[in-house]
Amino acid sequence: MSRKRKLVTAAGTIGCALAIGWVMQATVEPPKGTITYSPAPIEKAPLVPAQTAPAGPMKSAELPALPESPDLPDLPITAIRLTSVAAPLPAISDLTRSLLSDASYAPDVAPTMPDEPLTPYLGCEITASARTVPLASVAIDVTAPCDGNTRVTVHHNGMMFTETTSAGGDLHLTVPAMSETAVFVIEFDNDRGVVATAEVPELAGIDRIALQWTGDAGFQVHAREFGANYGGEGHVWSGATSSRNGGAFVRLGDASALGAKVVEVYTFPTDTATRSGTVDLTVEAEVTAANCGRDLAAQSIELRGTSLRTQDLVLSMPECSAVGDFLVLNNLVDDLKIAAR
Repeated sequence: MSRKRKLVTAAGTIGCALAIGWVMQATVEPPKGTITYSPAPIEKAPLVPAQTAPAGPMKSAELPALPESPDLPDLPITAIRLTSVAAPLPAISDLTRSLLSDASYAPDVAPTMPDEPLTPYLGCEITASARTVPLASVAIDVTAPCDGNTRVTVHHNGMMFTETTSAGGDLHLTVPAMSETAVFVIEFDNDRGVVATAEVPELAGIDRIALQWTGDAGFQVHAREFGANYGGEGHVWSGATSSRNGGAFVRLGDASALGAKVVEVYTFPTDTATRSGTVDLTVEAEVTAANCGRDLAAQSIELRGTSLRTQDLVLSMPECSAVGDFLVLNNLVDDLKIAAR
């Protein structure tokens, strides 16, 4: 073999050895200490939950970011607790106001409410008119189209009584006047109101007694004119509201309303009396299941000519075993001394 052929054969032998070495390197485990660059095999294993970290406060950086919701506004979160209400309340009762005033809780954050508009709602204006009628009384007409079936309190010269408007918001009253320039304040429970006035020049010739109270007290005003017996002609009270002598009786106030203020008024036209004598005036209280064993409060208002006098009364009612009995208070108001004209 020539030298040239030997070199070619040697080169081929070396090439085959190198090729065989490369294949063996890929298929045969390399000897210890040999560095290999082949990728590690991929192992498949099920995911398991990460171990819970020890309990403790999380740092703000560790909190995961929550996705924003396009439908919910980003509002601050505050603690909510019961609280009393200092602002006036719309369309609520005296009892509700007193319960709220007893609350002793305070809010963490003072609530902010929009201010009520100062101008009245369109078509909801409250109006009232007053005109003088016989026996020194005043007829009052109230119109409140947006305040149907609403509780109102009428104030007049110390008298107070509770009424309720009709379904359409109307109220019609005839009230015995207690002053020549009679001012009537009609106050709605939703903090709205109206004022009506009337001149009553004939009041100087009238004697008048009124008794007012709150709730189911069971009081009654009785007038027995010129020696009249109970139930006879001249006995004027809620069961007989007028007499031939000119005496008249009226009861004001919606007793069906919760905690209603009620007043009973007896009137005698002194200046036109045709008889002389005495009108016996008594205040009576029936013992009922609603008032037995309680202390009852009332107030009397006496009008004699132009003189007005008031007197407070606190009456301790008997125990409930006396239900059906009557207490007669003879000295609460003075009898009327009538002289014929």
